[in-house]
Amino acid sequence: MINGMHHVGISVTDLDRAVDFYTNCLGMDVVASAFPFGGPLYERVMALENTKGRMCVVRKGTLMLELFEFAHPSPARKDPNYSVGDRGISHFGIEVTDIEAMYERLVAKGVRFHCPVVTFPGGVKATYARDQDGNVFELLETPSRATA
Repeated sequence: MINGMHHVGISVTDLDRAVDFYTNCLGMDVVASAFPFGGPLYERVMALENTKGRMCVVRKGTLMLELFEFAHPSPARKDPNYSVGDRGISHFGIEVTDIEAMYERLVAKGVRFHCPVVTFPGGVKATYARDQDGNVFELLETPSRATA
């Protein structure tokens, strides 16, 4: 039986830069500082031979991200402009309050967005953005979470 979502794992090119982005831009907290990974257990669970690198865990509320920087095997490049219509996980969603203020703050920090905030019928507000590696995340605000 599924109990709920636990975390999202993201492979990044530069762990320190990614931690800076997710903590300083999105306000997440480091819950497991950067540490090396590798060895038989990681090789087994990841199905990668001689895997090694560094990882860190960040969290805000119910959202937890495992950020991985692989030293081996050498990761394949991913198109930082990939279409969210491509197969596989297209994005992950982050529920926020005052989405317009967050959008403006992130734009000022140079975060790349697909578009300004859009309001859907029913009042849900959303927009997609990309981290420095091109990973897409959605900011969304539901009417029950909207600021007064």
